[in-house]
This record gives sequence, C-alpha cells and structure tokens, in this order.
Amino acid sequence: MSYQQILPEAPETEHHPLPPTGHQTWIGVGVLAVGAAMAYGATQISSDAGYAGVGPNFLPWVVSVVLMLCGILLVREARTGGYRQAEAPSGAARGDWKAMAWVSAGVLLNASLITTIGFVLSCALCFALAVRGLRLSEGKPAGNLRTSATDLGVGLAIAAPVFWLFTKLLAINLPGLTATGWL
Repeated sequence: MSYQQILPEAPETEHHPLPPTGHQTWIGVGVLAVGAAMAYGATQISSDAGYAGVGPNFLPWVVSVVLMLCGILLVREARTGGYRQAEAPSGAARGDWKAMAWVSAGVLLNASLITTIGFVLSCALCFALAVRGLRLSEGKPAGNLRTSATDLGVGLAIAAPVFWLFTKLLAINLPGLTATGWL
C-alpha cells in the first residue's frame, strides 16, 4: 500500500488556517511594519525643498514606500504557497551567538562612541568588531593582535574617505575627533 492509499484526502474548505508558510507570512508582515515605521519617521523630517526641489525627507519616503511594497509582495507570496523558488537554507542549524555578539558590540559601540571619538574611529572600530564576528560565523579563527590591527586599518581606510566625502564635498556635519574637520 502506498502512502496516499492509507491517508484519505482532506476535504477542502473555504476558510484556511495559517498555512505551513506562516513564518514566511510573518517575515512579510515584519518588513511591512518596518516600512510603516520609517514612513512615520519620514513625516517627522522637514520637507523644505533643497537642491533640485528635493527635501531631506525624500530618501526616507522612497525607502519606506519600497519596503512596504516588498512587505506586501512577501505576504502575497507566502499566502499563495510560500517561497516556491527558494533554495534550501544553508549554514548552521542554529545561530552563532558568539558571532552575533561581536557584530552587535561593534554596532552598539559605534552608536555610543561616535560623538566621543568621532565618526572615523567609531566606524573603524565597528568594522573591526564586525569582521571578527563574521570570521567566527564562518568557523575561522577570530584573529590575533596583527589581524585585529589590520582590520582596524582597513576600517580606517574605508571610514576616512566616507567622512571626508560627507563633510567636505557634501557639507554634511558628522561628528569629528578634532575641530579641523579632517578627523
């Protein structure tokens, strides 16, 4: 006897409970909620037109509308059968909490130190800690003092031109370490 001969077919009903793709639906709802929260935040930003008639709230509105559209499409996809073209998930069966702790520490230290040690140094520190966490998540050694110094140097090489681009070219104030505006 085959499997299908043993179990009778379930009768079809009009009301369907949450399908097995319920987790996928919640992902779409979450994306939709983030987009709505960003839209609310965009209403708090001044809309005074700047260069070419575009105000400072233009980009947050674009991002929030795109996020809400993606959320709607994700919910629709999940409710009509799930992510049919999705590949099987890769990686470990459980989250790597050590790696996440390193990445989270980098982001939180960046947010808390940016006004104290400046944009460049806080972003370089964030980069170095995040890279350490990402190495751990791949099962590689976290690194020694030399690797950490290299990561910090790469972070400085990325953060410094970004800082100078924003402060000197775009005239956007970012917290610096010195009053000269170059660091």
